[in-house]
Amino acid sequence: MSESFGRLQDAISLSNDGLVDEPQPSRTTGAGSYPYHHPVMAGVTTSLDVFGVLGATILCTHVEPAILMGNGHLALPLADLMSVLGFLMIPKKRSLLYIPNILHISAQIRYLAPPLVIGALLHFVVLYMLHRPTAQIIALSLIWLGICTATLFVLRGGEILILQHPSVTRHLARNIAVIGSDEVATKVAARVAEEAGPTYRMIGVFDDHDTALDSTVTDGTLDDLIARSRESRLHAIILAIPPSSDPVDHVAEISWRLRSVLSDVYVMPNVVHGIDVLLPIERLGPFALLVLQRRPLSDWQIVRKTMLDVVLGAIALALLAPLMGMIAIAIKMTSPGPVFFRQPRLGYNNRNFMVFKFRSMYTDMSDVMAAKQTSRDDPRVTRIGKWLRRLSLDELPQLLNVLRGEMSLVGPRPHAPHTRADGMLLDDALAEYVIRHQVKPGITGWAQVNGARGELVTLDDLRRRVEYDLEYMQKWSLRFDLKILALTVLREIFSKHAF
Repeated sequence: MSESFGRLQDAISLSNDGLVDEPQPSRTTGAGSYPYHHPVMAGVTTSLDVFGVLGATILCTHVEPAILMGNGHLALPLADLMSVLGFLMIPKKRSLLYIPNILHISAQIRYLAPPLVIGALLHFVVLYMLHRPTAQIIALSLIWLGICTATLFVLRGGEILILQHPSVTRHLARNIAVIGSDEVATKVAARVAEEAGPTYRMIGVFDDHDTALDSTVTDGTLDDLIARSRESRLHAIILAIPPSSDPVDHVAEISWRLRSVLSDVYVMPNVVHGIDVLLPIERLGPFALLVLQRRPLSDWQIVRKTMLDVVLGAIALALLAPLMGMIAIAIKMTSPGPVFFRQPRLGYNNRNFMVFKFRSMYTDMSDVMAAKQTSRDDPRVTRIGKWLRRLSLDELPQLLNVLRGEMSLVGPRPHAPHTRADGMLLDDALAEYVIRHQVKPGITGWAQVNGARGELVTLDDLRRRVEYDLEYMQKWSLRFDLKILALTVLREIFSKHAF
């Protein structure tokens, strides 16, 4: 995030696009005025197209030979293969898959017609080059075109019906907030609310001052917006604050206060007009906005990470079930009390959840709120608990948290709300600490496999752990997750830092 602030000092001039200086006439252009790219929906749509064309082509192989004579059917596999490749490889206009463009029949036709026609032409050319009769070539190519078109029509029609369902529409809508207290902020909010239709949902205008200057104009303060982001999804925040004598410091201060908010953060160009900036530019309908902050993982990356968690988590739970059963028996036989220890932890988007662990302490000495961290040779730890903690086996029940969607296999380790370092609560001790809550907490993480685990005693202990967590968020990939999982097995089961 500090890199974004630094870019405000770099050399490139920016125009004043997107500034709402004059009243804009009300327009009723509908949802199409503010299309946006939903990577998950686009990925699902293109995947359906691929499977649809492949399925239709397989169906063609059972229909086409009926109109051929002799050995002509031997050329059909090659013609069908070239048609499929032509459909897949021809460039398509990505914006036609944006929401809500994908709901329009005209956009569907403009997206699918060119690759289908190219595929049919390739089908015709291949058979023509193999000297098939012209009448047969035309018939076969039209059969391929007709079956593929009908299949895609059914698939896209079903998709449109699903996307138009009110619950799906609400889920796909992007929640957006505006920060500011003057006429620019209210005009931006009003224009988005009037023109964006169901594509974006305006949740309010929030004052950039410590206290709201005019409660009739704004919906609360910046702190109110931060609190609201914990309760509901927030996709975008636009800084439309009045230009100040020191806009860089003003924008940096607000952006820093928003560091824990799980949302993309943009700023209107007029706020920093006249200052050399080097920030990405993104459009929201008619507005050109500077990108200050992005969520660490995109929607598509979140889906991929979730799929990895569910698949590997379910497999691990099934394979480790016998071991977990034996551990449960050992715990019950060696000390009175429950098998599992449940403790509140701070997780994704600063929300509390209950983490599951095998109980490793005596029941009457358990510290649910973690007022005192576990230390080496802690007298509260049972005999079996010492081995469970040394081998990190007490963490295995967190596979249940993974399957419940509260945790990930890999991510920053969650801490109890009262955990302290150098006598201070963690978010008070280090300002960057709250940023790690923008991804799901993990059973293991980049900090753990690098030895940054165990008791937090000093600020340096906390700082080192947070640095690894932020590095993980910046470098995330499926390969990186798999690497960390492998290193966990190799390094951490017998880690000297575990106790």
